[in-house]
Amino acid sequence: MQPYHQISIIECGELLVKIPLELFAVESPHPYEKLGATYGEYSPYYLRQSVVKNLIEAQNYLQLLHPGWYIQIFDGYRPVAVQQFMVDYSFGEALRGRGLSAEELSPQQREEVWQQVYEIWAVPSLDMNTPPPHSTGAAVDITLVDDDAEVIDMGSAIDEMSVRSHPDYYAQSNPHYHAHRQLLRDIMLKAGFQRNPREWWHFSFGDQMWGWLYNQSNPDYPVTARYGRLI
Repeated sequence: MQPYHQISIIECGELLVKIPLELFAVESPHPYEKLGATYGEYSPYYLRQSVVKNLIEAQNYLQLLHPGWYIQIFDGYRPVAVQQFMVDYSFGEALRGRGLSAEELSPQQREEVWQQVYEIWAVPSLDMNTPPPHSTGAAVDITLVDDDAEVIDMGSAIDEMSVRSHPDYYAQSNPHYHAHRQLLRDIMLKAGFQRNPREWWHFSFGDQMWGWLYNQSNPDYPVTARYGRLI
């Protein structure tokens, strides 16, 4: 259980719709499909209808500040099966990074590796009360590209399993990276999103994490989540 799982879900029934990719930059080929993840009926470039609307608003805000810059879509909708695939893949990557194999892990080492994985990845829960954020169609992973179509340097890669992923990691040490992360945050919050406290690239609208973060800033006007797990 995460703290945001305390937020109740009242599913609104809004449909998943395709992100109009012509309005954005796109990570291509899709990073998880390239690894072998299978999405099924909906591609990773789908989100709930209102989430897409707000994402377009954020892109418009960005253009006002930096004409020619674009939000780059890394990942949107993610079925629980893909969440499980990426959790397992990331566990293997964490092992390789430590020079370990699954067969030789001690219980303590196994626990440490799983802690590293779940610092970034949501548990691939099938419980309708605790859905992974991306499996609701309400969360999107993004970065920025400039008017030369170059990806803006945020100081760490999307999905990096380290403290460098924390949004304010560079607040004191590198104003350049921090300013880029703040720009991304500002345009997304202006469009109604909330940012994952542990991931500079992850934003959501209408899911449990969004509701939990919104309520911290607006305790007198609490909200519930409007989007639950789809598949």
